[in-house]
Amino acid sequence: MASKTGRTPAVIDWDTVGKLLEADCSGESIATQLGIHRTTLYNRCKADLGLTFSTFSQQKKMLGDNLLRAKQYQTAMSGNTRMLIWLGKQRLGQSDKNELTGKDGGRLVIEVVRREHNDQD
Repeated sequence: MASKTGRTPAVIDWDTVGKLLEADCSGESIATQLGIHRTTLYNRCKADLGLTFSTFSQQKKMLGDNLLRAKQYQTAMSGNTRMLIWLGKQRLGQSDKNELTGKDGGRLVIEVVRREHNDQD
């Protein structure tokens, strides 16, 4: 069926667009991949889905973020030590601490002296 301009409307696979948005692709890059102008993509989203592209994009990107978090958690829980450490730092505020101790096991205090460069030296 031809549009008002006499062109055949572009076929847009919204499942594919949704998956690309989940992967954090931009509307601009998706439109380019589909061989259409971004305005066409945005207008067709409203016409075909009843949503602004911004809303559709936000929903799909949030889904992608949630899937990624779930996979990271699953990886950590399966025993991946690096992922356990990373998630501990991200979610629990854990951090690596490097403490130096003296000969007697007490805290080592290091004094740093700053010497300014002086042309008169």
